[in-house]
Amino acid sequence: MGTQWIPDTNYENKTNWDKGSVPCGNDIVQFSAQRKVSVYVETVHSVQEIRLPVDGEFILPSGGGFTVSNGGDPGCGAGVTAQFKDAESLQWFDPALWQAAESSDDLEKGRFLFSVHEESVPCQYDNVLFRAGSSFRVDTTSNQPSVPVQSVSVLGKKFSSSSEFTHYLGSHSGRLQFHGTSSPSVGASGCSDASGCDCGNSANHNRICGTVTCAPMSCKKPLYPIGHCCDVCSAIVTIQYSSGFILESYRNRLQHLFLGLPSYQSIQLGMSKVLKSQYFLGVIPRAAAAEIQIVLLDGESGAVAEALARDILKDVQAQGSNLGITGAEFQASSGATSGDGAGDNAGVVVGAVFGILIVVIGLPLLAVLFRRGVIKMPTMPTISIPSLSSLRRSQEEIGDFTDHGFENPIFDKPTMMPEVPGIYGTEAANSISLTPSGVHFVNPAYDENETSIDFSA
Repeated sequence: MGTQWIPDTNYENKTNWDKGSVPCGNDIVQFSAQRKVSVYVETVHSVQEIRLPVDGEFILPSGGGFTVSNGGDPGCGAGVTAQFKDAESLQWFDPALWQAAESSDDLEKGRFLFSVHEESVPCQYDNVLFRAGSSFRVDTTSNQPSVPVQSVSVLGKKFSSSSEFTHYLGSHSGRLQFHGTSSPSVGASGCSDASGCDCGNSANHNRICGTVTCAPMSCKKPLYPIGHCCDVCSAIVTIQYSSGFILESYRNRLQHLFLGLPSYQSIQLGMSKVLKSQYFLGVIPRAAAAEIQIVLLDGESGAVAEALARDILKDVQAQGSNLGITGAEFQASSGATSGDGAGDNAGVVVGAVFGILIVVIGLPLLAVLFRRGVIKMPTMPTISIPSLSSLRRSQEEIGDFTDHGFENPIFDKPTMMPEVPGIYGTEAANSISLTPSGVHFVNPAYDENETSIDFSA
């Protein structure tokens, strides 16, 4: 695959000047004194004055150069000071600064590919192209020591040898065109896997996304493709494949079958192999699995992209076995998926299995912690339960002082009644007596039938 750098530092490019136009004979041309720049000058230009940087160069092909005028250019106006824009901030890992195509021929003809952000900058298997009639300045700072690619073409020369390109990077032009803490390296072999290869830019994902501004989404369920920096209103088809799957052949099949249809002309299709993180029971990470991700954008709510996703799945059901496809599914910004209705049951099963897993793992863990003394059982208070023999001894010790309840004095024996003094003619030392069963007193209101009422204490 080929990836082409878009910006340049060409003198004839009007977007490189602060006035929005190329300086003419009555103008003063100024370059920032402390900035490094390599400027490609394709034709002859007349200027009144040029203020050059401390470190820079003009690349002058045949027919390029400058003439100094005395300010007498009648078609130039009164003359202004034109400032060449600073290219110091342009970064290698900015997706907006690259165009990708399947081949160099497609790059020349403008047949560009849509890709997720990670793959919109050169991948490790790509051929990088800086246009032949142009110069540039790019910051190649990376999260890794080098930026590996298959080859780099500069000023019409293709570098695929590591030693040759290293020598160019050390030249004056190379130092002006490439700068940063990392350097591009060439010589990586092309992708030899027919099912596609991982881009290899995941280590710089945050750096890539730091250059991207995401627009707000209005669809029901924005999706986040692997390798992308923003949520999108789209549909994503995920394909599982076997050894017979050929990525480029399948891409061409989709373009031929569907993208040529009037109803799908607005669709942008990005297809690549991605490494999807895998989790056991949705929690425990395990080795990533390779799959084919197809991102479909329609520029609107995603309804057209969803319709195409459903058509792709129908084609997979009919011809997938002949294409090396073993399975496919999709999700859409409407909330629809190819497995509608199965998600809830799957969640119940996963929840049940996860609960069993907690029990299976948790019990042995508690046993180990208890054995090592990390967890201790709480101390319970000691409660003594008296034996039957001790209860009997206690009862014997109480003896006659046991309360036998309410006593009816009518049926008491005469000898148990106290003698009542006074009106009964019987002298006694006390009118109130204590008995083993309680306290007794005599009611003198009865002169014949003596009655004793017991208020047992």
